[in-house]
Amino acid sequence: MGIVSLREALAAAEAANLDLVKIAPQATPPVCKILNYGKYRFEQQKREKENKKNQKVAEVKEVRLSLNIDTNDFNTKANQAAKFLEGGHKVKVSIRFRGREMAHSALGAEVMQRFAEALPQAHTDKKPMLEGRTMTMLLIPNATK
Repeated sequence: MGIVSLREALAAAEAANLDLVKIAPQATPPVCKILNYGKYRFEQQKREKENKKNQKVAEVKEVRLSLNIDTNDFNTKANQAAKFLEGGHKVKVSIRFRGREMAHSALGAEVMQRFAEALPQAHTDKKPMLEGRTMTMLLIPNATK
């Protein structure tokens, strides 16, 4: 219809027995449409519900390692983490230092690095960080195209 005064737009909407809805109020001049607002809101809610249904929520799964983990235990934990990553989940890897192990936090970082290298289908989102007595690292699956 082009640029129309507010009175004319309201009269046109009233004549068509529809509503005058602001689509872009921040624009100059504001953009309005004449439509059935109830039907418009219903279709909008329906689209939002459909989009929400199609969303996939990634959970954070945790794998706990120890500072002096043996080869077979390490491989078992790596396989478990690989299953989590294939499922599209994020994996939080943690090592809890007990007693005098705190003096060897560099060894914990090496174990974490070795664990990340054992999983080629993931990359580190959060590098190994020491928080209190726990060292944590976050692995996320690589983007698949």
